[in-house]
Amino acid sequence: TETIPKPLVLVAGKPLLDHIIDALPSAVDELIIVTGYLENKIKDYCGSEYKGRKVTYVHQEEQKGTAPALWLCKDLLKGRFLFMFADDIHGADDIARVASYSRALLTMPTKNPERFGIVVRHPDGTLAEFVEKPVHPPSNLASTGMMVLDTHIFEFELPKETNGEYYLTDVIAEYSKKYPVAVVEENLWIPIGYPEDIVRAEKILATLEKSIMHGVV
Repeated sequence: TETIPKPLVLVAGKPLLDHIIDALPSAVDELIIVTGYLENKIKDYCGSEYKGRKVTYVHQEEQKGTAPALWLCKDLLKGRFLFMFADDIHGADDIARVASYSRALLTMPTKNPERFGIVVRHPDGTLAEFVEKPVHPPSNLASTGMMVLDTHIFEFELPKETNGEYYLTDVIAEYSKKYPVAVVEENLWIPIGYPEDIVRAEKILATLEKSIMHGVV
């Protein structure tokens, strides 16, 4: 929005960023947040430590896609790490499951595969193909943007620019040939891209809360 950065937009009474952080497993002990638009508001909200986790901020001058954002964090990362977007809500159980793998990405079937990064699996369940917003989708399994990667990713060249952006999709496709990446299907993924998505998210979260209260989940 014009006055509030998307991670601080309220969803079901609390900022989107809180939904994301609250779902993280306890093994995640540090947050690295790539900021740009209205970044001071995010810094003021989280500070240098938030909910028991150290917070480091990395400024991205130009919004040139997912790959440059990750490459800006190169010197701060060690070993394995979780990569995710600040405008998606994932289920805590799904995050815990994907975090149990050495390298993995979360996926979900979609009716609009041309809008997402699309995944094809090997018979053993690892990543075989990863294509960004394909005209002729090879499957309907979309990457939801939540990944467990490691610093071996930086052995590979930044991908070529496509439509003004550098997609992480291309480099992960190469990375997975040397370092197998498990493909894990998730149960809860709520992308928040537009105002109407907030209404949808609140309905889903309210339904989940009722289910938990009645012992269904």
